[in-house]
Amino acid sequence: MNEHSRAGQPTLKRSLNLPLLTLYGLGTTIGGGIYVLIGSVAGRAGMYAPFSFILAALLATFTALCFAELSSRYPKSAGEAVYIREGLNIKSLSIAVGFLVIGNGVISSAAMANGFAGYFQTVIDLPAWISIIGITLAIGIIAFWGIGESVIAAAVITVVEIGGLGLIIWVGWDGIATVPERAGSLVPPFESVAWAGILGGSFLAYFAFIGFEDMVNVAEEVKNVRRTLPAAIILTLILTVILYAGVSLVTIVGMPIGQLAASSAPLTDFYEYKTGQSGKIITVISIFALLNGALIQVIMAARVLYGMGKQGWLPAWVSHVNKTTKTPDTATGIATLIALALALSFAIEKLAQMTTFVIMLISILVNLSLWRLKQRGIASSGTITIPIWIPMTGVFVTLIFAALVFQDLIKNF
Repeated sequence: MNEHSRAGQPTLKRSLNLPLLTLYGLGTTIGGGIYVLIGSVAGRAGMYAPFSFILAALLATFTALCFAELSSRYPKSAGEAVYIREGLNIKSLSIAVGFLVIGNGVISSAAMANGFAGYFQTVIDLPAWISIIGITLAIGIIAFWGIGESVIAAAVITVVEIGGLGLIIWVGWDGIATVPERAGSLVPPFESVAWAGILGGSFLAYFAFIGFEDMVNVAEEVKNVRRTLPAAIILTLILTVILYAGVSLVTIVGMPIGQLAASSAPLTDFYEYKTGQSGKIITVISIFALLNGALIQVIMAARVLYGMGKQGWLPAWVSHVNKTTKTPDTATGIATLIALALALSFAIEKLAQMTTFVIMLISILVNLSLWRLKQRGIASSGTITIPIWIPMTGVFVTLIFAALVFQDLIKNF
């Protein structure tokens, strides 16, 4: 890509390779999920919480594979909006999806800013609103700094996040030995009450798998994008499932479920319960995980605003790129301010449910777009092709799940 567009404006810089992009995906997924919501999922599903994560992972797999193929076909910023335009050929719907993606990013970032405040209060007793304002403005500044610098910073923090989850699995490993003898309490019976709790937990657990849709929106900053981007999406999903399976299992068997569910800093409390030592190391890691997740969501939302401006779907000034940092400065400022307003207005669990519902709406349309492309016989010009039954199944399963999430959201709003 040329360093300047045809209008003489600077363009985005391709600086992301497979390891950096995978860490980027892991950063937003882990930061937005397990560190914050393991307690809330346990509160809904009880001892069956690992099944909530498994159900959410299965649902996420359909959409992740669709994103992998579509990102290989159409490697553009504002990825989802472009996919809808190509697959369904409805411009107004493409624009609406672009706004949904932006909404997903800023709502998710707001949720993580709220989660940050919960953990931060265990270190310094500040009013939550001060912590929320401080963290949100900080991530806006980092996002403005530069994509390479931002993603390298996010990658370093992601390695620390993974280390923190590894530490949780290690201190709780003795509980794994008790799983066979406790199988009766860990495997759900075929009863509606048990599976209603699992389903309710999966509404929140799905939030913990959100990340691959963020990755496609930095497509114009990825090297060898048609190969690198789909590979990073699939690798991120696999690694996330492995980590979540380990963490959810050791926490459920290693700590009283009521105590875990009631905690605003669940992994810190788990560490202290298992070791009898201060959990500040987990608190610090959790704080950085949430910072990282919120940062990546703001980066994503800003790229979608930039991409929509570049496509002519928003005013051209929205796609302005800073000549020094080569980042979309105006779009970054807009995304940061919206995230701040939401974080100050809603609690974390409600924000997580809102994010889940929005991303499911997007997922339905993305699956439908790929299904239509395949039905029309439009061959992939990318490097990955999935069977047509995957997007077809993804449409129907996600539609049912989204209806249930919406019902739960309205009931508890």
